[in-house]
Amino acid sequence: MSQQPATAPERQPLDEHAAESVRAYAADQRAKVDVLASVLEDIAANGYPSPETGVPWETARDAHLARLADEQPRVA
Repeated sequence: MSQQPATAPERQPLDEHAAESVRAYAADQRAKVDVLASVLEDIAANGYPSPETGVPWETARDAHLARLADEQPRVA
């Protein structure tokens, strides 16, 4: 094995539009993770919610699909 440290791969810069799209995607993902973390913290502090207060999965699915249909396309 070599004693030399591995070199970092070179990176190709993004144009400003692509960079802004990546930043927007990162912000969107960060917001989703924050929501998930707050739900998990609530469950840890207060226990699971009762099934009667939940939303049927069909309703949640249909609402999610409607949101997806309304979203603008973005670069992943």
